[in-house]
This record gives sequence, C-alpha cells and structure tokens, in this order.
Amino acid sequence: MEVKNLGSVIFTINNQIATIEFGHPLSNSLPGKILNQLAETITSIGNNNEIRVIILKSSGEKTFCAGASFDELASIKDFETGKTFFSGFAKVINACRKCPKLIIGRVQGKAVGGGVGIASAVDYCLATKHADVKLSELAVGIGPFVVGPAIERKIGLSAMSELAINATEWRSAKWAKNKGLFTETFESIEELDDEVTKLANKLAESNPEAMSMLKKVFWQGTDHWDELLSERASMSGKLVLSNFTVNAINSFKSK
Repeated sequence: MEVKNLGSVIFTINNQIATIEFGHPLSNSLPGKILNQLAETITSIGNNNEIRVIILKSSGEKTFCAGASFDELASIKDFETGKTFFSGFAKVINACRKCPKLIIGRVQGKAVGGGVGIASAVDYCLATKHADVKLSELAVGIGPFVVGPAIERKIGLSAMSELAINATEWRSAKWAKNKGLFTETFESIEELDDEVTKLANKLAESNPEAMSMLKKVFWQGTDHWDELLSERASMSGKLVLSNFTVNAINSFKSK
C-alpha cells in the first residue's frame, strides 16, 4: 500500500473524556481521507451527551502535524480536485468550531501549515518546548488561506502575517506561547500529558451546559466560516494549478 494512503484516526472514552488521536507515518501529514475522518470523528463525539471534554492529539513523539499530504498535493491536476484537497483542513477547523464540547489541544512537536490551523482551532492548547511552528504555503506558490482565519482569530493578524510572509522560517514554541497560540509549554511530553490530563479531569467535573455556552461565546462572529473557508479553498485550488506552484512542488519533490 502506498504511504500516502496510510494514516489513522482513533478515539478512546474514559470518565466522560474523549481522546481523539490522528496519525500518519509521514510526520503526521494528512491526506484528504484522514482529514475527513478526523472531522467526522470530532463531530460525532461532540454530539455524544456522555462526553464532557475532548482531547485532540497526534501519534508519535516528534512532529504534531506536518500539514496536508505533499504527495496528494503534487497529484492535483484540476480545479475541483484542488478545491476538495484544500477543503480537508477546512472541515476539521469547522468541526472544532461547531463542536459543543471544549477541545484541549496536545501538541508534542512541530506544526506546519494545517497543523498550525488545528492548534489554532482547539479551545485550549498545551505544547512542549519543541513545538515550533511554520506556515510554509507561500514557499510553494500558494498561501495559508484556509487555515488563516483560525490562526488570525487566535494570534492576531500581525503574528499570522509574520508566519505567512516569512514562509521558510520556524517560529519557536516560546514565540507561539507569547502570541497566544499555546497557553503553556513544557519541558517534556510527560509533563505535557500530566497537565492535559489534569485540565481534562477538571473540565469533566464542570457544568456541561456552561461549557457549551462558553464555547459559543468564544466562537461568536464565525457563523459565516462554512462559506469563508470554502472560498479560501477555491483560492488555493486555483493557485495550485499555476506554473509557479507546479514548478515549486516539483523542485521540492526532487530534493
């Protein structure tokens, strides 16, 4: 089986806490099939009245998420396929936005592109000191259009612009914490997991109705995001067919 077709989304439920874990052997870069599955899982668990809080994490100890599948990106030959491809992270972001449960993000390592989008779409994000971030889209001739609204909402236009424009440079986990993407950073994964568990247990004992209302307050003013992110996916779907982007992708693949 081709590596690009691998990947998984699994979840466990314990003491009214749901833990969703996504993974892929290529640095947790996610093909469309896995993104769809992740969005559907978040939606389904969000509608489960037996669950009070969600933890969202990725597999492994290194990269949190390297963004969308580069192999799948390179295979795009028409606009509709491109739009569908870039709609993958839009579905995940909108699933997080609409989910009536508070979502804790657990970021153990580096996040690129859509990975930064996921970290921005959760309601409370904790990370290790190794969780550097980068928006690399402009380097291949497109832009972080789909994830942009979630990132801008979380860290502001200035910080998002810094990431988007300087697309080849990493920003440290400390930078991300100072900008508000991460609430706290930790020396080790063990310390990170201890804090995630502690917070999840506290929330599991909180009033679910109050938490749902609080979530609506947090996301007020984003009701138009279904249409907005669809429009952004169209922008990227068009750009990915340009000669500049095709050449850039081929150049990256040949390295």
